[in-house]
Amino acid sequence: MSTLIRPPPVDKSQSAIENLLELTQLSDIDPDLFTNTRPLWHPPGARGIYGGAAIAQTLSAAQRTIPSDFTIHSMHCYFVLAGNADIPIIYHVERVRSGKSFATRTVQARQRGKVIFTTTMSFVKQDSGGEKKVEHSTIMPDVPAPVEGMDDLDAGGTSTQPFQSQRIEILNNDSPNPHEKKCRQWIKARGRISPAGGHEAHLSALAYMSDSYFVGTIARVHKLWRYSALRKSKTKSSIDEEMLKKLLAMDEDQLKRLKFVDEADLQHIRRLKNGEDLTSGTKPEIGMMVSLDHTIYFHNPRNFRADEWMFTEMETPWTGDGRGLVLQKMFSRDGTLIASCVQEGLVRLRQPGESKL
Repeated sequence: MSTLIRPPPVDKSQSAIENLLELTQLSDIDPDLFTNTRPLWHPPGARGIYGGAAIAQTLSAAQRTIPSDFTIHSMHCYFVLAGNADIPIIYHVERVRSGKSFATRTVQARQRGKVIFTTTMSFVKQDSGGEKKVEHSTIMPDVPAPVEGMDDLDAGGTSTQPFQSQRIEILNNDSPNPHEKKCRQWIKARGRISPAGGHEAHLSALAYMSDSYFVGTIARVHKLWRYSALRKSKTKSSIDEEMLKKLLAMDEDQLKRLKFVDEADLQHIRRLKNGEDLTSGTKPEIGMMVSLDHTIYFHNPRNFRADEWMFTEMETPWTGDGRGLVLQKMFSRDGTLIASCVQEGLVRLRQPGESKL
């Protein structure tokens, strides 16, 4: 059973992302215990649940334990074990400190008694910085505006994702240096987040979406093949095998219209369609790619809407020793920097001798 308690009917007054991230407080056991109200998404081919769900639900749980005039300003997360979508998650909030200006919470997500995810968060009291402040902010780059009605995630025509995404061409994509490239996209929650959700719902939605394509930046700037090659392997790909089947069914014109498919992907798809042997003479292929940790710094936590277009820009300063680091800046559409994120991920190539179907 994927939830501890039978899920209630979907609340039509709430957006899809609010319903997905809803928590049930286990007050009869402990007021600081929570569980997922609804089943969580396990991306096809991934090792476990979508990481953004754990990030967002731990934030939601912590927000339920702090005064209304305190707001999250940073959270530091570690992915410990893959989450099983078929088992309920128990979130335990520990009230580490509740001061006059700052409050600290840790949250552990557990399944079958084992910690699968842990985070420490810091909250700050509103307007505690004083009347005079030191202020500056990086400027959002000049990029094409999002196109209403277009959704890169909806390649199959029936996307079940609670958010929309539109990719923009990679900046400096022809550079021989991966660290000079920047992967960019517009993103927003589907529908309208309800007034009852307050600013907390928008923050949880942002946390959920911050994990979208994040560690995948490394594969994109190195132009590595990012889709499962329908192979037999002891390690699962972090990419959707069902998506590969859809891509192989599309013609050239359809593929070129997909912003998330770059020229390196097109070349690989052509070879697959031609029945070529991809075990020799081809570019390296991702064997395993998973997130290890995730940090978010919230800069303007009450001055944005997650159901309106937000611009994100991702770059990777370093990759090596089977790991990679990615940095992300998130802006509201008016150019306000609303969050900065950092993620380190495990990035392993498929090794010689790993068989394919």
